Amino acid sequence: MIRLCKWVLVSGVFLYLYVPIAVLVVNGFNANKFGNYWGGFSLKWFDKLLNNQNLMDAAGHSLVVASTSATLATVLGALGAIALYRYRFRGKQFMGGLVFVEMMAPDIVLAIAFLLMFMALGVALGFWSLLIAHTTFCVPFTLITVYSRLNNFDVSVLDAARDLGATEWTAVRKVLLPMSAPALISGWLLSFTLSLDDVIISSFVSGPGYEILPIRVYSMVKLGISPEINVLAAIMLLLSLTLIVLSQWILNRK
Repeated sequence: MIRLCKWVLVSGVFLYLYVPIAVLVVNGFNANKFGNYWGGFSLKWFDKLLNNQNLMDAAGHSLVVASTSATLATVLGALGAIALYRYRFRGKQFMGGLVFVEMMAPDIVLAIAFLLMFMALGVALGFWSLLIAHTTFCVPFTLITVYSRLNNFDVSVLDAARDLGATEWTAVRKVLLPMSAPALISGWLLSFTLSLDDVIISSFVSGPGYEILPIRVYSMVKLGISPEINVLAAIMLLLSLTLIVLSQWILNRK
């Protein structure tokens, strides 16, 4: 009886979480425009989405920002993780704590902080402000991902490389980085997903001349849900789930 109750409880939680998402995905293939009843299977909304130039431009901008910020965040996060793992310096624990502070900070706080900083520095809101903001909030996630991987290393491998004549940079480049490659790839995929899905911070630091997909979708939803948004949400959901699953699979590889 207890086992049955646990199964019912868990099933109810998952149904509560995923039934709305399933309805959204199904309506992307629903011939009925309003989705209040099943009008038959149709792919016409996919064709309409491809012909929506504003959405396609916003999607292209999002992919550029997400891929660039993920790459920069992976490089900076890897360097920070190597520094925290490999070297001793004053303020090391304090810097490690700051990483978690940024991860736990509410998005609205980070958004206001970025906006005030860009206004103070005279940075125009657009591509560069988005890139800087997205890179900044993605760095802690890549740093923690790479650092957790480095903690499982055998330090004697690096010591052996140094004993064989490798310089510090050569040991890092030919031993440390290849061994942490799964974490680097996983961190990049996670950063790409976080950047692609961000709405709150992007709404504060994006300008009218450079619109990204989440902001465009949010502005369209205010006027009512259209079938193109259902299709787009289904595609974004599939992309995000694929990247997250791939990230975890790579990270868990031995």
